[in-house]
Amino acid sequence: MFRTVAELVAQADNEQMSISEVMILQEMDAKEKTREEVFLEMEKNLQVMEKAIEDGLRGVQSTTGLTGGDAVLIQKYMREKTPLSGPVMMDAVSKAMGTNEVNAAMGIICATPTAGSAGCVPGALFAVKDQLNATREQMIRFLFTAGAFGMVVANNAFISGAAGGCQAEVGSAGAMASAAIVEMAGGTPQQSAEAFAITLKNMLGLVCDPVAGLVEVPCVKRNALGSSQAIVSADMALAGVVSRIPCDEVIGAMYRIGRQMPSSLRETGEGGLADTPTGRLLKEKIFGMSI
Repeated sequence: MFRTVAELVAQADNEQMSISEVMILQEMDAKEKTREEVFLEMEKNLQVMEKAIEDGLRGVQSTTGLTGGDAVLIQKYMREKTPLSGPVMMDAVSKAMGTNEVNAAMGIICATPTAGSAGCVPGALFAVKDQLNATREQMIRFLFTAGAFGMVVANNAFISGAAGGCQAEVGSAGAMASAAIVEMAGGTPQQSAEAFAITLKNMLGLVCDPVAGLVEVPCVKRNALGSSQAIVSADMALAGVVSRIPCDEVIGAMYRIGRQMPSSLRETGEGGLADTPTGRLLKEKIFGMSI
């Protein structure tokens, strides 16, 4: 059993196995299930993610009208022009946003680690899989790797915006995706940890300020940035770039920052973007109340 990223990486290195394999063994032991059974469970999660992306790229609209259709716009843009940030990056953005648009439209998604941040992991995964020629097994292992890092965060800090701001949701999700990309690309367990740290460092202090208290604005677009940050950080780690602050210390910093955040910036819809003139007008329009 591992509780920290350092322990996770050490176990993988000492036993000469991947992080995904460490997590698979952990799941087998914790749930008292066979390898085939835990793989099947994760395969079902992958299928939910795949369906959500398909639905999002066909176009969905939330009942409030605040979000929907942006994933389709990005795919159209990619067909008609050469994206400045490259096709893989923008594909990740569109699929991350599409997933969260499905969530806002009351569709089925897989919380990774939360519904509000559910686009980062699948957005990154389904964008890089073709470039890396990933097999279905490697895609499932991607989710086990992401889950291993997510479990460390959940056990040592928090993964909800209400507890620690959006740094705990999109920050954790983007970092989880980044670590998983590294393993899929053939990187080492330590490089996965570096990618995770780099991503989370760049998300520190990110507040949770949903307009009208709904997981739509700015949540959908933040998933876009979470997935793109994951790819950039993975490339940096694979190039040999390291985080000067160890991964577990970054997680600890995120926890302390979250504790210091006022409640108005932790999913209450009382501060930040939610408290702008337009944010207040949108809330009044949706709920028909004066503010």
